[in-house]
Amino acid sequence: MKVSATEVNVLRKSTGAGMMDCKKALIEANGNHEKAIEILRKKGQKVAANRAERESTEGVVLLKINEEKTEGVIISLNCETDFVAKNKDFLNFASEILNLSENHNSIEELLNSKIGSLSLADKLVEQTGIIGEKIEIGNFKKLSGKHIGGYVHAGNKIAAMVALTGSTPASEEVSKNVAMQVAAMNPLALNENSVDSSIIEKESEIIKEQLVKEGKPENIIDNIMLGKLNRFYKDITLLKQSYIKDSKISVEDYVKSIDKGLSIASFVRVSLV
Repeated sequence: MKVSATEVNVLRKSTGAGMMDCKKALIEANGNHEKAIEILRKKGQKVAANRAERESTEGVVLLKINEEKTEGVIISLNCETDFVAKNKDFLNFASEILNLSENHNSIEELLNSKIGSLSLADKLVEQTGIIGEKIEIGNFKKLSGKHIGGYVHAGNKIAAMVALTGSTPASEEVSKNVAMQVAAMNPLALNENSVDSSIIEKESEIIKEQLVKEGKPENIIDNIMLGKLNRFYKDITLLKQSYIKDSKISVEDYVKSIDKGLSIASFVRVSLV
């Protein structure tokens, strides 16, 4: 049967599918709009099933902080190729998910939420069929506090947010600079006390094994280990890391130099790499 350009355009607007896909679906559905939508969804399910084992290591990382600067969210929408990641429709879809994510507290909640008549989980399948690549939510992180600041690295591959213990005239500058630090240096924890015990145990074993191989006397190994662990903490904890804009001071010292009443409460980081 023949279908009009108007019918094809209406289906395209309601699904986001390509013109030819819409035309074929309408012909198969004998012009029935709802049936054509179902045909396109089934196509998406088939494509999604075929590409389930593919790696989706490309995509975009987006960040949004509320006007009060008290809550923020980071999401990553993953795909298979950089070509798709730069596509305008893909970026618009990612922004739509970001706006939706403000009202949810877990990735499960987010996937069950609605975009139009579909759940986000079903919408992802639909988009997989339209785009022809595996599309999925790679990460979803929220942060709340007295003042939230964020930073998105060029190319939307890395984003970070930092929560401060107070909101002062300096909070915006400090939080953004520290978020930039988090994005660049990828600290594992805020301070020594928040480092996972399994990480400390593993690092201690490695250090001790090295010292024994070097023939260090047993009675001084513990002291040497303590010094090496302190250097390890300097590398992996945000507060002790050297500040990227002035390597002579730590991040903690930088914050105090701007406002003695401020300190860092927590942080989150999402990266595609």
